[in-house]
Amino acid sequence: MPKHNCILSHAAALPSLKKLAGKRVVLASNSPRRREILRTFGLEPEIVPSTFEENLPVGSFEDIHEYPVATATQKAVEVYQRLLEENPDDAPDLVIAADTVVFTHAPPSTSDATYGTDSGPQDLLEKPTSKEDNMRMLLDLNGGICEVVTGVTLVYPTLVAPGYDIKSIDERSLVYFSDSPQHVLKAYVDSGEGLDRAGGFAIQGLGGMLIRKVDGDYNNVVGFPAASFLRFLELLVDEEDDFLAD
Repeated sequence: MPKHNCILSHAAALPSLKKLAGKRVVLASNSPRRREILRTFGLEPEIVPSTFEENLPVGSFEDIHEYPVATATQKAVEVYQRLLEENPDDAPDLVIAADTVVFTHAPPSTSDATYGTDSGPQDLLEKPTSKEDNMRMLLDLNGGICEVVTGVTLVYPTLVAPGYDIKSIDERSLVYFSDSPQHVLKAYVDSGEGLDRAGGFAIQGLGGMLIRKVDGDYNNVVGFPAASFLRFLELLVDEEDDFLAD
C-alpha cells in the first residue's frame, strides 16, 4: 500500500486536518490557484483532474446558485469512482472538487445599497472566447457588481450503498468594479490575463486594478473558499460518524 501524506508542516493543529494525516486526499482539479490556496493552509492533496465535461444546462436549475455545486459534485464523483475502479485497495479517503462561476448584475449588500443598484437578471459568465468577448464582459461588469459563487463538494467512502457519501457547500462573494475608462479595460484585455478566467478577470493579478472592493471571502473570488472549507471539515468530523473513519 502506498503511503499518503497531504498535511504540510505549517498546517494548523486542527482536529479535521489531523484526521487527514495518512489519508489519500485528492483534489479533482488541475487549477494552480486552488492548489496554492490549499497549500497556504497546510494541505497538499494529490491532483487528479476530473474528466467531467462541465456541460450542465444552467437553465435547468431553479436557483442558479445550485449550478456550481452540481458541477463540483459531478467532478468529485467522477474522480472518486475512477480511482476506486483503478485500484480498489487504494481508494481515496476524500475527494475534493470545486467549481467557481461568475454571475453578472448581483444585488449590492445592504451596507452598500446605493452602489450599482441597477441590477438586472443574473447571467452566467464563462471564460471569454476571444479578446472581443473579454471586452464585452468587462463593459458589462464595469461600474457594477458581480457575484462569484464556488461550489465545493466532498466525496468519501461509507459502509452503506452506494459506498460513498456526498457533502457540499457553496460560498458567495460580491465583487464591486470601479467605473474604469475604456482605455483601462482595453489595456487589461490586451494583457491576455482574463482569457483563461471565468468572468474575464483575475482579481489576484492585473485584474485587481479594475476592482473597487470585495464583500466576502477574497480566496473564494480567486477560486477556493478555504475558510469555509476548513469549517466544513470540522463540522463533518464532529457530526458524521463515517467521515474519515479509520
